[in-house]
Amino acid sequence: MASIDILHPHSKSPKQARKAVEDVAKKLSERFDMEYGWDGDTLNFSRSGVDGKIALLADTLRVTANLGFLLSAMKGPIEAEIRRVLSDKFD
Repeated sequence: MASIDILHPHSKSPKQARKAVEDVAKKLSERFDMEYGWDGDTLNFSRSGVDGKIALLADTLRVTANLGFLLSAMKGPIEAEIRRVLSDKFD
């Protein structure tokens, strides 16, 4: 099982950061049939083959995910796409 752990700095207010993460989660949900929900300032997400969370910290996002066997082979491209989306939404 492969894992992803990304720290991404941001300068958004907590409300702006939460909205941006929610927007990303909605798109992922529609595109990949992913379920998600908030637990305080952490968005948990899952679908077959992946289980993860996005924690909203004061000036940083922390994205962690565990990839199942089949998605482990795609860790590099998945991580690159996460970083691209974070750059688009939070830079």
